[in-house]
Amino acid sequence: MNRAALLVLADGRFPAGGHAHSGGVEGAVASGTVHDAATLKDFCQGRLHTTGLVASALAAAAAAGCDPLALDEAADARTPAPALREVARRLGRQMMRAARAAWPAPELDQLARDRPHGAHQPVVLGLAARAAQLTPLDAAYAVGYENTSGPATAAVRLLSLNPLDATAVLAALAGDLDQVADLAAEAAARVWQEGTDALPAASAPLLDITAQQHAAWPVRLFAS
Repeated sequence: MNRAALLVLADGRFPAGGHAHSGGVEGAVASGTVHDAATLKDFCQGRLHTTGLVASALAAAAAAGCDPLALDEAADARTPAPALREVARRLGRQMMRAARAAWPAPELDQLARDRPHGAHQPVVLGLAARAAQLTPLDAAYAVGYENTSGPATAAVRLLSLNPLDATAVLAALAGDLDQVADLAAEAAARVWQEGTDALPAASAPLLDITAQQHAAWPVRLFAS
């Protein structure tokens, strides 16, 4: 096991394209839902336990060796908003480029051939974790952390929020991240017996709605 690879995969400097996306917080800032550190914590916590849980479980299942094409279809079924499906595949393409450079593996090459327009990013990340000899739980942690750190970093730029406050938000959510990662890994372990129906399907309808609205903005700071 190469646990140090987890630090590389979860590092914000890993060139997977996430820096261009706000994880929905740009729309939340525009609507006034997120306006300070306290409301940012509420937003990140809600995102982590819904879409973050789903994404973490998909990544954990991919890291466990489950069929990535079946997982990609499951991701589509759990992403009702067309704008978010496009974002997930766009990020998946960038993640695929970075992962193949960092951890070359036949599984990544095959998925790139099978999904030339991009697979969902959590599925690609899970395969990257597998190629890096990480565990399904590691993959779940990487995706869960990304689902909170991305919006927190974006909020610093959008609100001129003190970076120390944004970091405190992430620290306060450490227990939630532990819980979500454990649940995701447990669900992924059941996929072998139960199929992709074992994966969580938690939803965040407001994120879906604001994502569609955000995609139509003529001027925006982030791509999503």
